[in-house]
Amino acid sequence: MTDVRPSAEPRSSEAPALDAGRPLKVALLGCGTVGSEVARLIVEQADDLRARVGRPLELVGIAVRRANRERPGLDPALFTTDAHALVSRPDVDLVIEVIGGIEPARALILEALANGASVVTANKALLAEDGATLYAAAERHRVDLYFEAAVAGAIPIIRPLRESLVGDEITAVTGIVNGTTNFILDKMDTDGAGFAETLAEAQELGYAEADPTADVEGFDAAAKAAILASLAFHTRVTAADVYREGITDVSSSDIASAREIGCVVKLVALCQLSDEAADGSGRSVSVRVHPAMIPRTHPLAAVGGAYNAVFVESRSAGRLMFYGPGAGGSPTASAVLGDLVTVARNRVRGALGPGESSYAARRVSPIGEVTTRYHLSLEVADVAGVLASVAQVFAEHDVSIQTVRQNGRGADAQLVVVTHRARDSALSATVEALRDLPSVRDVTSVMRVEGEA
Repeated sequence: MTDVRPSAEPRSSEAPALDAGRPLKVALLGCGTVGSEVARLIVEQADDLRARVGRPLELVGIAVRRANRERPGLDPALFTTDAHALVSRPDVDLVIEVIGGIEPARALILEALANGASVVTANKALLAEDGATLYAAAERHRVDLYFEAAVAGAIPIIRPLRESLVGDEITAVTGIVNGTTNFILDKMDTDGAGFAETLAEAQELGYAEADPTADVEGFDAAAKAAILASLAFHTRVTAADVYREGITDVSSSDIASAREIGCVVKLVALCQLSDEAADGSGRSVSVRVHPAMIPRTHPLAAVGGAYNAVFVESRSAGRLMFYGPGAGGSPTASAVLGDLVTVARNRVRGALGPGESSYAARRVSPIGEVTTRYHLSLEVADVAGVLASVAQVFAEHDVSIQTVRQNGRGADAQLVVVTHRARDSALSATVEALRDLPSVRDVTSVMRVEGEA
């Protein structure tokens, strides 16, 4: 990974001039679900795209792993297995990357940028791991790097953060940014099904991959959270900075417990800007992805199925909600085409869009410094004094109890505790101490509670 210093000065707004009248030549890397839809739209909507850009867009090559595979509606002569040769063509103006992953995508994008081509990518994993290198290369070669499709599919969220809200101070971005996990948790809530059977249904319907690890363990959402936080807080945030938990341990009991307190369980990405630190060290950002109980009155609670939504809070604009399909060939291709038109227009005008904005360079705080609320379920012995001993543990760690209730009696006795806000480190220490109490048989569930009603 290249070490690139945060940008402090705006880059030049001028791009290399384009010869008057000639078409802009487009190279496409990848022709899977998204890539094939992008190629189809470029060909079928050629006249409309020409009118919007002011020049024709000509698809001159598509890099794939197997060139002899049949792809209806696309000229077989377009396909090549030599992606490096394609992005190195001196006549290519615009490159679209939808192959995903880190390599060879990174090398191909850097090669395209060095060759003077503007790049549109949907590669969240690469942007979250090494976006700084891509930004620096785009700035060095005076070309554009756009990536609306990297987060939340068709939902326009990158451009609002990067351009529309750039004059405002964003204080929080909270999102449901993975359709697979939202489908699973929504079905568990509405149908009462368990995790394993709901995951199997999601795979049958095509919402989940055969290997769903990236989705259900939160890796996909963490990459998107890193991108959102970087843009919102003008600070470099990588996927490694994001605290991450998946949904594989969410049980039907957790779903039912959330319902009892008027909440629903969602896998949420939370990006937050802190207040000024008491020690004068300034403001920090926290970025995390984990399942949480959120009030059913919160706007994100109503996001069902495989849909995504992003909730933005800012000083001047207040609260803004962005909602729509977060994945799939057509929605993602829509975002790619939107970026393609924008960078093509910039090319025609000899202008450049925004580059990296990382001037704030704020510290990314660890999860232990975050303040949150917890919902805990404890299996306890139904004996005198058990509630007092449990409350004492919370008091010793300076965690205030908001509500507590007992379910059942005897061997089935259960305490359900909801806390007030406290440091995550204090809450974690409380949970560990509870596990050591003789009167506590087991801590069966621990989940954060987020969002205001």
